[in-house]
Amino acid sequence: MKGPLDGLLVLDFSTLLPGPLATLILAEAGAEVIKVERPGRGDEMRSYAPRWGGDGVNFALLNRGKRSLALDLKDPASRAVLDPLLARADVVMEQFRPGVMERLGLGHAAIAARNPRVITCSITGYGQTGPKRDVAGHDLNYLGDAGMLSLSHGEAARPVVPPALVADIAGGAYPAVINILLALIRRGITGQGAHLDVAMADNVWPFLYWAMGNGLAAGQWPGNGTDLVTGGTPRYRLYAAGDGRLVAAAPIEDKFWAAFCDAIGLEPEWRDDARDPAGTAARVAAILATRPADAWRPVFARADCCTSIVATVQEALADPHFAARGLFARGVVAPDGARLPALPTPIAPALRADAAEAPWPALPA
Repeated sequence: MKGPLDGLLVLDFSTLLPGPLATLILAEAGAEVIKVERPGRGDEMRSYAPRWGGDGVNFALLNRGKRSLALDLKDPASRAVLDPLLARADVVMEQFRPGVMERLGLGHAAIAARNPRVITCSITGYGQTGPKRDVAGHDLNYLGDAGMLSLSHGEAARPVVPPALVADIAGGAYPAVINILLALIRRGITGQGAHLDVAMADNVWPFLYWAMGNGLAAGQWPGNGTDLVTGGTPRYRLYAAGDGRLVAAAPIEDKFWAAFCDAIGLEPEWRDDARDPAGTAARVAAILATRPADAWRPVFARADCCTSIVATVQEALADPHFAARGLFARGVVAPDGARLPALPTPIAPALRADAAEAPWPALPA
């Protein structure tokens, strides 16, 4: 089946996570994606453990269905191989520090001089401009600079590191795809390409809408775990069941809170959680600790009160709901024929064009 991006050529100079995930999404919508990698080593993620099928399994998951080209971009003769591809490319993805592509003769202006319809997308930590444009960083730094880490890091003596690379994915890969698609629509109207400056630190801010609103409008600046969605209320937090497994309790609205209180048998004097939030939370925690998670599971299912048992990743992979949704129905295939479920992406099934089973690109010799 053809996808909405069928016939588009994407040259991908990026490595690791943000750019490769963005181009994976474009590939699944029908685009032809050619990765440009270093000779010999290729994308750093090829060497990451654990390995599967000869490369790092993370590389396999993020680069399914793409092709690869090995070139020394510092060598003018090698760069010349790109000329015919750059002349017809629709999208160029890159993830170097600001100015690197320009020094290589591959900046937007140089490519657009012969291909004015090209859309180049530059993903960086802090953007192409500003005092921090050349500062090195990773996901944790971008989340820290935007203030997100201050909202829910646990005890200072043992702070909790977020389990997801929020800035890389939600601040880099997803905004890149959104802006590329918008640029393609505009190009269809004007015939002109664009240079897209995607800064991961900038794109953390939509997650902080409530923190900005509380602080700027009401002077109620959030602290560490003090607010509605960060565990500052008994109605939205993690509790330990009797066996140590966690209960994700989110009965925020009054109707769900009433159902939750009924389900666990919370005494009337603790149900007004505005009176003594800490006392109510402590009593809820004490009740939930009296029974193991599997005993609470059917209780919450019957109550329908926005409360569930926290699953492990292994359990989530086996969840019948995700199976029914076809989330892991597609596969990534190794050279020896071994198969793993493909990484789910947010492409709607009606717009998906990639093959049900596909390999990742081998690094050309």
